[in-house]
Order: sequence, then structure tokens, then C-alpha cells
Amino acid sequence: MRRSLAALLLTLALHGPAQAELPAGLREAIAADYESHLGPLFDHFHRNPELSLAETETAARLAEELRTAGFAVREGVGGTGVVAILANGPGPIVMMRADMDGLPVEEKSGLDNASTARQVNPATGENVPVMHACGHDVHMTALVGTARRMAAIRDRWSGTLMLIGQPAEERVMGARAMMRDNLWERFGRPDYALAFHVWCGGEAGKLTVSYGSPYAGSDAVDLVVHGVGAHGASPHQGKDPIVLGAQIVMALQTLVSRELPPRDPGVVTVGSFHAGTKHNIISDRAVLQLTVRSTSPENRKLLLDGIKRIAENLGRAAGLPEDKLPEVIYSESTPPTTNDADLARRLRSRWEEELGPEIMMDDDFVAARQKGMGAEDFPFFTTDPPIRSVYFTVGGTPKEELDAEAAGGPPVPSHHSPFFRIAPEPSIRSGVEATVVALLDLMSR
Repeated sequence: MRRSLAALLLTLALHGPAQAELPAGLREAIAADYESHLGPLFDHFHRNPELSLAETETAARLAEELRTAGFAVREGVGGTGVVAILANGPGPIVMMRADMDGLPVEEKSGLDNASTARQVNPATGENVPVMHACGHDVHMTALVGTARRMAAIRDRWSGTLMLIGQPAEERVMGARAMMRDNLWERFGRPDYALAFHVWCGGEAGKLTVSYGSPYAGSDAVDLVVHGVGAHGASPHQGKDPIVLGAQIVMALQTLVSRELPPRDPGVVTVGSFHAGTKHNIISDRAVLQLTVRSTSPENRKLLLDGIKRIAENLGRAAGLPEDKLPEVIYSESTPPTTNDADLARRLRSRWEEELGPEIMMDDDFVAARQKGMGAEDFPFFTTDPPIRSVYFTVGGTPKEELDAEAAGGPPVPSHHSPFFRIAPEPSIRSGVEATVVALLDLMSR
């Protein structure tokens, strides 16, 4: 008896509640749906991208697709956000998110369906070319595929499925806007939250999932360095903000190298430094713009507190009075995306069991290629209040192209590049398969 109980507890710890059996022919059904519906839908999204906060036609088409699949749909949440609900008996609420916005980039991919769209950028007022240069067209198409498949097999699961079309991810504004529009109060707070991103650095159709932080937190910081203006020939009569700003830039380099634990990643980059108007004038002001990246709340606080400490105390060292110390202004920010480790292991085990162990990318390969500290605004959905979440990755580049790059051939274009391109069929099909497998596990009858 004791041994049986131990075995049961181990099973629950690894896999959660009893697993739903996958419907026979799931992969075949998703493949057929791609041929008849999802492929043309992807083509539409790719040809017709829209910018952050202006995804009106995109949101309308996504809402139409989800409504046709049998979901109750609400539009205009947090601006252009879409929320689709399918209530299917008692059980957990599980949320799956897809982002909708494109980028102000002119597409040069050479694809037959390359975007020629232009749009007035809400951020600048300029008429600019627009492109899905980050794969959000894949995400939306897979969301529709998931909706269609889950509606077709609703006898296999129980609970409430919430699908979200999120605006303005590229400007890390959309998730927060939807939360400020009382998302959970209006539609219910999820027990679990999922999302995925297609990745140009991974083999098309394969998956990877992190047990920690797949995306860094990002903070935009402005430093206003005050000085005392003077003639360039009489520096002793002023306080030079350019010299002080340069000292701050150099001192900031010690935050990551000497204050952050050596095995913890972090970035403090000064991307802009503006001061002065003429050769022989000492200005009274310099403005620095920083991006700060971190992978935990503790390290984020360490870096942000360190920036303020360094700037203010170097101002004191320069002899500035207290009312002229450098100002530290925080603007755009997003917390780190942090996966629930136990849930990530549970879903990975389920993917390997149902889709085959070969569905997962080699972990060493992923570690060798994923070296940046890109950020996401998905954690605005999952951190306050905390919700168990997993953000996974679907590869988007054919293996032969990755192999050619590794052998010294042409590099695979990066995200946000005008040459960015994704193999849509394997990416979308795997995105739908992985999401449906995860949802059936979390919403098992």
C-alpha cells in the first residue's frame, strides 16, 4: 500500500492529474487544417501587417476566425486586444496568448507573399513600410488552429479556454494595457497561462522550453545630467555635464562586472548620449538613454538601484549641489519572463511522450545559440497576481539552412531583419500540436 501511494505521488508530481488521451489522428487533422485553412490565413496575416496600437484590421480578422470556431469573442480590450472564451464544463481556466503587431520595417525577404503594406506609425506620425519581421503572423495563425482543434475535440477536455490576441508586444505596451482594462475581472483569472514564440535560430517544427527565464526583463532609463554652463576656454567657471556623463558611463560598466553574481546575466547599455551645441560652449545639460536587462526581480533591483547610486554620487563628487544631482527617470519596462519550472518539466515530458522525443531541440544547441537578452511583455499577465505559466519556443528555419550557416554559408536572417523569413507550415503545425497537447494535459477530464 505504501509503495502504491508513493508511486501515485510521484506520478502526480511529474505529470499532474490523470492525462487526457490524445485523439487519434490529431497530427493528421492539424495537417489537413493547415492545407485547407491555416496556410491561406497565414498568407493573409503576412501580407497585411499592422503596427503596434494600430492592429485594427488584424484584430477584426482574428476575432472573426475565433468566433467562427465557436468562441465567445470580445474585441477592443486594452485598445485593439481580442479575448475569446470557450466554456466547456468545470475545470481550470487556461489562457493562451498570441501577439498581433508588426514592425516598421520594409520587407526584403524575396518571398512571393512579401508585405508591401504601409501605415502611419502611431508613435511618430510617419507613413512607414510594415512587415511581420518577428513571426507574430505565425503566432496568430497557430492560435486560430488551436481554437479550431480544441472546439472540435471538446469531449476530451473540461474547463474554460481563454485565447488572447494581444496588441503592441513590440512596444511592450499591449499586455499592460489589457490588464489595465480589467482583463481578469471581466473574463476570469486563469489558473495557467501559456504562450510561444517562433525562433529563426531553431529547426523548423521543433520545440524548446526553459525551466527558468526564457526572456529577460527590460527597463528604459533616462539620465539627465545637470551642469553649469560656461565658455569652453574657462572650464573652471562651470561644471561640465559631458565629463560627468562620461564618468557615469564608465562607472556603470562595473555594475554587471563587479556587482552582479558572475553566473547571473545582465546588461546595462548606454544607447544614446546627447549634450552641447557648439565647439566652445560648456553645456549645462547632458541626457543619457539606457537599456537595462535582467532575468530575476532581485537582479533587476540591484542594477536599477546601482544606476541611481552611481549617477547621484558621481554628481556629488563633481561638486554639484543636491538640487542639481543627476535625475534618473524610468519609462518603459517589463519584468523578466519566468517559467514555472515544475510545469515546464511536466509539459516537456508530455510533448516528448505524445509527439516523440525528437520533437525537442538539443539543449546544447539551444544554449549555444540563445545568447541575447530580448524582452517580452507577457509577464504582465503572469506576475501580479502570480499565475503558473510556461512560455515555450517553436523553431522556424529549415534544418538545411541552419546547417549551411554552421558550415560558413549565408547567415540566417535575425528577427527584426528586413530579410527575416519563417517556414510557416512546420512552425504553425508544431505550434498547434504543442499547444493542444499542453491544453489537454492541463484540462483533462
